[in-house]
Amino acid sequence: MKTIVLFASLLICLTACHSTNKKLKAITVDADSVAINYFKGDGTIDTVVTVKIIRDKNDVNKLSDYVSANPTNPDAQCGYDGSLHFFKRDSVVQDIYFRMNDEHCMLFSFLQDGELTTTVLSADAKQFLETVRKTN
Repeated sequence: MKTIVLFASLLICLTACHSTNKKLKAITVDADSVAINYFKGDGTIDTVVTVKIIRDKNDVNKLSDYVSANPTNPDAQCGYDGSLHFFKRDSVVQDIYFRMNDEHCMLFSFLQDGELTTTVLSADAKQFLETVRKTN
């Protein structure tokens, strides 16, 4: 009996510590490619300086995991450092903006059901985006 209670408590703790935006995950995980636009990096969206395309399904899935993890409160004052455009069969299925160059404002933001929604941009997600930007 103690084992069952311990297991149930552990399961509850693990699921409470990490939540996922399941609706976003369902949309982005089915994408076959992602276009990433990198802006100047100062929070403004007026200049795209680099564009990268991801077609590798493992990388698309990894990015899907990053953008759908850990919902947080929207902060309209953050600005943007880039945008992600998830594609399926040459049609955009989800547009997501990101801010990664401000340690106090590391977010993915997107419209979901007509409302601004945000998730945390983790250190791993930032590293992934920086690595993609540097690849040829």
